Amino acid sequence: MSNKDAVMMVGRLMELAARTAPKAMGKDFIETVLLTDEQRVALGEDMVSLGKERRNPGFERDGQNVLDADAVVLIGLLPHLGVGLDCGACGMPGCAEFNTLSENKDFRGPNCALRLLDLGIALGSAAKVASDHSVDNRIMYRIGVSAIRLGLSQSNICHGIPLSATGKNIFFDRGR
Repeated sequence: MSNKDAVMMVGRLMELAARTAPKAMGKDFIETVLLTDEQRVALGEDMVSLGKERRNPGFERDGQNVLDADAVVLIGLLPHLGVGLDCGACGMPGCAEFNTLSENKDFRGPNCALRLLDLGIALGSAAKVASDHSVDNRIMYRIGVSAIRLGLSQSNICHGIPLSATGKNIFFDRGR
């Protein structure tokens, strides 16, 4: 088995970890996608292009990381209703008001704060699996921006975790 095959297998295990991570009220709105090489390259190129368009070197740097990675796992929060607690953590007076709003920006929102916690737990669970298998990784929100733009994710908000297995972690000491 090649290193790349092993990294792809770890990507599948990461999807499993995100899927089985605890969810508020027992409802699952988490999306996971292990990108193909073709999708990964398109994503990296879009991120570099978006960085130039927005004059944001972070997108260019992260896009180059995606191009250099062996694999990328997307984890996102699908469209959802509030959990029904009327807790106000989303900034709305209650779930009824929350359930009628949406914005068009890099990410769609507002999002239920408890569902966002689900996303964070899923991301952490997936990153831990990669680490447990000695696969270098880094959670990147910029990946999600391009993934949504390209239709690779149907989520309201998405993050990506690029994966690499080389002699040195490519996701650190990256410069600006």
